Amino acid sequence: MPKRITADNMDAGPAERLRARLSRVVTNLRRKRAATPDAVASTHHRSIYILPTRAGLGYGLVLMATLLGALNYQNNLGLLLTFLMISTALVGMHHCWFQLLGLQVRARDGLPVFAGETARFPVTLVDTAGKPRPQLTLVGAAPLTLAAGGEAQVELTRPAPRRGPMALDRVVLETRYPFGLFRAWTQLHPQAAVLVYPSPAPHAPQPAMLPRFDQQGRGDLGVGAEDFVGPRAYRPGDSPRQLDWKAFARERGLIVKQFGGDQSARVWLDWDAVPAADPEQRLSLLARQVLDADALNYSYGLRLPGLTIDHDRGGRHKHRCLAALARFAPGQQAAAAAAAGHDDPKQG
Repeated sequence: MPKRITADNMDAGPAERLRARLSRVVTNLRRKRAATPDAVASTHHRSIYILPTRAGLGYGLVLMATLLGALNYQNNLGLLLTFLMISTALVGMHHCWFQLLGLQVRARDGLPVFAGETARFPVTLVDTAGKPRPQLTLVGAAPLTLAAGGEAQVELTRPAPRRGPMALDRVVLETRYPFGLFRAWTQLHPQAAVLVYPSPAPHAPQPAMLPRFDQQGRGDLGVGAEDFVGPRAYRPGDSPRQLDWKAFARERGLIVKQFGGDQSARVWLDWDAVPAADPEQRLSLLARQVLDADALNYSYGLRLPGLTIDHDRGGRHKHRCLAALARFAPGQQAAAAAAAGHDDPKQG
């Protein structure tokens, strides 16, 4: 069918028409990428590689020896056996390569961990071609068998040596099906991440408590036996039942648990109040203070250069503070110091 000639085609030169065609191709690629979730990666025939294994190389040497022997002695049965073995290897290579075609890998964000622990990423392997897939392996996980049109859940582990957001690196999917003579593999890059908290220090200094006033203006915490309101130093005559034996085991001395009404101890976990010169050591001490304050049911707030989190309690507040410590950048401290110096009227 002849191409319709329009005024635009007549006026546009070859360079303009080529540029317009390339623009349409780029637009279509962007639309396809936007329609596919970032956390899903699919296998493609151009990204599947295959090489013989050690067993496959040994099998090839045996074939060469049988072929040379059959040709030397003009043995037809030897030639038939050799060609049968070669055809078997070629069929196995074909099935091994196609074993990875038409698969999807879906990764999800893992739960936060502390630096030095192991990050875990939930990964789902899905068959989109409608055929069974035995002997599949995600490198770093146990081998699995995928049913036709089915899916399988696996968990990939990665070491988390440093704090901060940690992205899942490349995922290698491989198989040696059916005979183990060839290894086919592909590399996928699903988008998933884990937030790594700073590694908490073994011990941290006790933050200073703030006075808590009730509606009548009294500044004490009250006395009772229902709600935990915070610790205090041991005094002679205190009941052994109120001692915090966990704190004693951590070599923090004798500490007495106080109980009262709805009043609880309030503390600030302050960057400037932590006795450490190294920023990472400060973050480690602050992480320990967050965990201790949460365990003691304090109402605590966090002060970092350029960021302040108000007083609160509970699991969400703890993870919010730990996430702020994990995402803290050394540039925040410099920016906060520069802003403080700029706002100081004494500065010239």
